[in-house]
Amino acid sequence: MSLRRKIVDSPAFFRLVTGLFAAYIRFAHASSRWQRQGFEAMDDAVRTGEPVIFVVWHQRLMMAPYMFDVSLGPICSLTSAGRAGRMVGALLGRFGWQNVSMSSHKRHVTLSREVLRRMRQGISVGIAADGPRGPARISSTVPLTWARSAGCRVFVVSFSANRVVEIPSWDRMWLPAPFTRGVFLCREWAGEVPRKAGEDQIEALRRDFETTLEAVTTYSDRVAGRLAED
Repeated sequence: MSLRRKIVDSPAFFRLVTGLFAAYIRFAHASSRWQRQGFEAMDDAVRTGEPVIFVVWHQRLMMAPYMFDVSLGPICSLTSAGRAGRMVGALLGRFGWQNVSMSSHKRHVTLSREVLRRMRQGISVGIAADGPRGPARISSTVPLTWARSAGCRVFVVSFSANRVVEIPSWDRMWLPAPFTRGVFLCREWAGEVPRKAGEDQIEALRRDFETTLEAVTTYSDRVAGRLAED
């Protein structure tokens, strides 16, 4: 293993990078003015101990700590076992999130049991619909799989801001700029995934879910002033 890889994979490097990102996110949030819309149903469910499935586009993932209130109930993120995924999991951990690593070496049945065990304990699950490698803004079937397995309500969420810092990643990940105006939006997905849904039905539900998440994200951009009103 090269020296560079040893450094970037070291716990000390992870702590440094995630600490810097967490400090920036807290400062950007604290220095800006925010609206919060549509979170009542999700917050009420979590407050009463009902786990939910929280879904966001990977591009808007960095502000997830301010879209899910961990003072109301616990949540775990599902991240990849790669370096970027471990970094995201460690960053969210600084805001009180738990994490489940979706390692390619871990049997699917083992992973499913672990996530379902947590949800039975009242722990919500947070997922990036197009993560961890995209394509950007194209939803996978993972949120539907967990909705079918756990029977939990699904909420799509987004943030946007008048001014943002764009990270040159595969999905052009966003962070809000300091001293800006922003919005957090949430909407419950109205779809239901039958236990014995066929491939065509799953694909139709996936498209419906993707449309719902995209609509919430686009509306967040409009409320933040990034898009003109229709």
